Amino acid sequence: MQAIRVHRFGGPEVLQVEDVPIPDPGPGEALIKVEAAGINFVDVYHRGGLYPGHLPLTLGREAAGTVERVGTGVTSCRPGDRVVSETVRGAYAQYAVAAADRLVPVPDEVSSRLAAAVLLQGMTAHYLAYATYRLARGDTCLIHAAAGGLGLLLCQIASRIGARVIGTVSTEEKAALARDAGAHEVILYTKADFLDEVRRLTGGAGVQVVYDSVGRTTFLKGLDCLARRGMMVLCGQSSGPVEPFDPQLLNAKGSLFVTRPTLAHYTATRAELLERAGEVLRWVAEGALEVRIGGDFPLAQAADAQRELEARRTTGKVLLIP
Repeated sequence: MQAIRVHRFGGPEVLQVEDVPIPDPGPGEALIKVEAAGINFVDVYHRGGLYPGHLPLTLGREAAGTVERVGTGVTSCRPGDRVVSETVRGAYAQYAVAAADRLVPVPDEVSSRLAAAVLLQGMTAHYLAYATYRLARGDTCLIHAAAGGLGLLLCQIASRIGARVIGTVSTEEKAALARDAGAHEVILYTKADFLDEVRRLTGGAGVQVVYDSVGRTTFLKGLDCLARRGMMVLCGQSSGPVEPFDPQLLNAKGSLFVTRPTLAHYTATRAELLERAGEVLRWVAEGALEVRIGGDFPLAQAADAQRELEARRTTGKVLLIP
């Protein structure tokens, strides 16, 4: 089979297409024939060595496809089942292995392409809005990168809950997408200071929660966007890791809260995984949650796909199609 392999950490140029053996599923595992793989910023972090990994490695954690065969002891799925997972080992490939108890059944009404596009970011948006900070009708939230894969889903969910949604984007095209997804106000951070605009839009009161997937370039200013006892939810770092800061700053700015959540802790059990993923996939099947796919790339063009993602030239989800 073909797979995208990394033999040294670095930029997109280190991604290489190679012929490798099809992996065998071990006990409790399943072999998936990958039909679509999601590209995420975490893949960029692994490629660059920001997140540790053993070389050589095959990138990718999110994929949808069909169960090809299973290892011993597997009872939760069988060959032919359509499944999706965000914990695949090496999704940038034609075949990949995953723990069987982390596979989620895909409804008949949802294509593998849509399932791969929505699972990770859909479940992330779900826990951010319903668990990390439980949005309520009347709350105001600030969503950075509102036209990205996560941002568009979070705008829809927050708007449905009844929160007022303020989004930040870089272009007019992305502003239109964010508004269509439910953002009530959109700030073009390339033309206006987002802190000044948040203060203007809230009459100086600030927002109850900031969902920040950007990190270094937005974090500190984002704290000043918060209302008293507001929460900063750092859910990514596309611009780089946040620099160290004195926690006393949180007191000075209004007894603020800061959290850095991760999906694994909100899908820790199979029951929680199936409940959260099941609701997201049900929304997609019913047409209640729109999934925007910003680009499909052949497997061999994984480097180009990551370049587009890193340059913020994408909207919605970017996929690899083996």
